[in-house]
Parts: sequence; structure tokens; C-alpha cells
Amino acid sequence: MPEEKKRPVPAVTIRLDSSHPMAALVDAIATPPSSGDLVEGAIIAIDRGRVYVDLPPFGTGIIYGREYLNAADVLRKANQGDTITAKVVDAAGRDGYIELSLKEARQAAIWGEAEQAIVAQTPYTLTVEEANKGGLILSWQGIQGFLPASQLSKEHYPRVPEGDKEKILGELMRFVGHPLSVRIIAADAKEGKLIFSERTENEEEEKASLIDKYQVGDTVSGEVTGIVDFGVFVKLEPGLEGLVHISELDWGLVEDPRSLFNVGDNVTVKVIEIKDGKISLSIKALKENPWHTAAERYKKGMEVPGVIIKYNKHGALASIEEGVAGLVHVSEFETPAELRETLELGKTYSFLISLFEPKDQRMTLTYVGKKK
Repeated sequence: MPEEKKRPVPAVTIRLDSSHPMAALVDAIATPPSSGDLVEGAIIAIDRGRVYVDLPPFGTGIIYGREYLNAADVLRKANQGDTITAKVVDAAGRDGYIELSLKEARQAAIWGEAEQAIVAQTPYTLTVEEANKGGLILSWQGIQGFLPASQLSKEHYPRVPEGDKEKILGELMRFVGHPLSVRIIAADAKEGKLIFSERTENEEEEKASLIDKYQVGDTVSGEVTGIVDFGVFVKLEPGLEGLVHISELDWGLVEDPRSLFNVGDNVTVKVIEIKDGKISLSIKALKENPWHTAAERYKKGMEVPGVIIKYNKHGALASIEEGVAGLVHVSEFETPAELRETLELGKTYSFLISLFEPKDQRMTLTYVGKKK
């Protein structure tokens, strides 16, 4: 362990006129790292579940505790003097060290690589792991992704009479265990979303010509071809598919799209965006937003029944009616645990509307029952 504990240098903003003799020197001063930044440095010591990393001129970084355990396999092979890349978790952490994470750095690097691969249209040969009625499951860099059936090449697209779902699944099952040449066409680190395509450049051009027939605002009918955690894929016509994101499925809270739809369902959707060769769709846009008329039914100070539908870091969400929910703030309770013990998921309780702003779709509720 290093004898001297180096503390990170605080950020200082210096602005000089470009003609000032010190201007060039000030411009050369490095900016101290902030939380979320990727940094690179040499390992200067490894000691009892801690790794110290030299980050000149800002001090010493440390990987310890949970972050050490998360990266234990890599760190066991590390040696003093090795250069590593890590992500800053806390720029002014324990004992003045800059707290680092190897796992988060690796994840950030992987998603960054995925975004670059989309731009470069980098081809990958990946083995199909699973199949469902909507498409195929493949893994890239340890991240599981989805290849919708509509993104298969013409050669591999399942041509089944009358669109029999079981027969389509049978055709897709033939690919399990076999390699396919694919490209990444969508990557969302926040949602863990990775979408692949097997289509060639010519097929993409054909797809672009199909997209040209649609405009934002169009209402069209389609068939559900795939259901994933973040939404539903809908085939508008052979060779063209759009995504209904989970946030666009319904005005009410949707935890699992599979609870609302099945592969093969016929649905009516609205085109809400056409961008980068992709069509974004909405189902809830074709339904009346209940908040628009909520002022006719509710007002501040009214006592209403509500069903607890979700917990978050701010408290609990209580549904007053389909699509209209209010927040019961955690500050009403001694601890988050007491809130969850008092307000159980799926149960109905009485609340007082303490804040009501229907235009902004905001409602705050106060629990009027006895706290446990």
C-alpha cells in the first residue's frame, strides 16, 4: 500500500486572454476527472482486496469493496505496473482516493464499441442461441441481443403459408446452434437493448423504399412479430417492421409487454417517428390521454382510492384510474421499508390529493390511513 495518500486536486477554472503569455500554459493544464469519466493509469500496489492506480497529476485511484469483487477475475491476473482503464465512481472518494470501477469501464467500452459498430456497419459472425416466434437470440460481448425475423436475409426469412406461428417457430429453430453474419442496428445501454440485422446493403435499400411510403402521423395496421422487455415489434408489410417502445404501449404503467400482447396479434398503430431507416410506432397515441379529462373528475384536497402499482426511489406510485397515477412520497414515512410495509403492491388504500397538475400529468398523494 502506498505510504502517502494522494488527494485529487480540485477543479479550478482559469480564463486568460489568448494573447496573455500564460494562456498556452493554462490551456495545457489537464481537467481533473469527474464521476463517469474513463481514466487510464498504472497499478502501483495490490493489497488485500484493494488495487491502487496512479492517475497523475490528480492523485491515486482505488478499486475496492464491491467494485473489487465485481472485477476479481481480472484483478487476480493483474500485476504491479500493468496499465488499466477504469471508470470514475467518485472523484473525491474514501480517504481522498479517486474511487474506480473496472466492471463499469468495461461495460461503457462495450456499449461504445456497439455504437461505433452501428456507424461502421461492422459485420459479426455470431451463433444463434435461442429462437422464439418473433426471431432469434444471439450474444455479443456477453450481451444478449435480439434479431427480429423481419431482419433476416431473404434467403433465411421463414416463408410459411398463412403465417402459421408454430411453423414459423419451427423454421427459426433450425438456426439454433448455427452461425449467422449480422450487424448491430440498435444499441441502448440504459435499457440493455441490442438489436441485430442480417440484411445486406441491397436489402436495406429496398427497406428504405418501403419506408418512403409512410409519414409521421399515419395510422396503419400490422402484426406483432416479436415481444421483448422494452417493447413490441410490429410488421407493417413484408420486409418492414417497426418498434412500439414499452412507453408507447399504453397510458397506464406497463411492466411486461407480454402481459398485453402475443406474437401474431393484429394491432393498429400510429407512426410517431421515422429516423435513420427505422420506424417508431405508438399504440397509446390512438387512445385518449386520461390526463386530458382528469380535471373533470379530480381536484386538490379530494380523497380517492388508489392501487399501489410500483415502488421507486421517491416512494410509491398509486393508480387512481387506468393511466392516471400519483406519487406517495417516501418522506411521509420514517423509512422506505416502512413505506413498503404499509403500502403493499396490488392493494388499495385511501389517499388525499395534495398536488394536482393535470397539464403536466403530475399528482402527489398523501396516505390517510394508519402507518405500520
